[in-house]
Amino acid sequence: MQDQDFSLLKAIRMPINPEGWRFIPLFAVAALILYWVAHPLGWLGLILTLWCAYFFRDPERSIPQREGLVVSPADGVVQMIRQVPPPPELEMGDAPLTRVTVFMNVFNVHVNRAPISGTLVKRAYRPGRFFNASLDKASAHNERMSLRLALADGREIAFVQIAGLVARRILCQVTEGQSLTVGERFGLIRFGSRVDVYLPDGVSPLVTEGQTAIAGETIIADLISSEPARQGVIV
Repeated sequence: MQDQDFSLLKAIRMPINPEGWRFIPLFAVAALILYWVAHPLGWLGLILTLWCAYFFRDPERSIPQREGLVVSPADGVVQMIRQVPPPPELEMGDAPLTRVTVFMNVFNVHVNRAPISGTLVKRAYRPGRFFNASLDKASAHNERMSLRLALADGREIAFVQIAGLVARRILCQVTEGQSLTVGERFGLIRFGSRVDVYLPDGVSPLVTEGQTAIAGETIIADLISSEPARQGVIV
């Protein structure tokens, strides 16, 4: 019982991303108006306000520090692992690379974190559609923010914020030429979406489709390891 109480208290006291304070007061005011119109609607407004605060939660994470580790940039499910060319706007060529897709639903933490340390050499926004982010075609057709990161060993990694069916706003808080540290917060997407990571050529993923990933903590690849791609089954 004490453990459950502690978990509830921790959830209530969890930090809120600054972006959330643009919306939480609006939800609260709407809840008060709904309460004035009809009490049952006010309770619905309260639930939505609490959900809004929950959506913008920004918990601390324990970031692995060993050189070469690539961590998940988002909370969610590893939905797809494919061999596809990186977004053309990043000018990384058209040779297929391993793409790891992490899908975020509306209940996941939506703060995105840098998958590895490096220097941001290109940032490219592309407007697009708002297909369900779980669909493979979302990578090509949906609105997105693509980022190309140069690593200390000369290799590069790309990661892409992709809007979804509900998500209509990509927030990216980094600029070209900026140095990023693995696990560093760099943006978020409202309200349900995905992030793709394109690994350097020859690097195998250390996650499997269907696996739950935690931003900044789950290791999705190791640039200095020769371990083959992992296989998994859902049971």
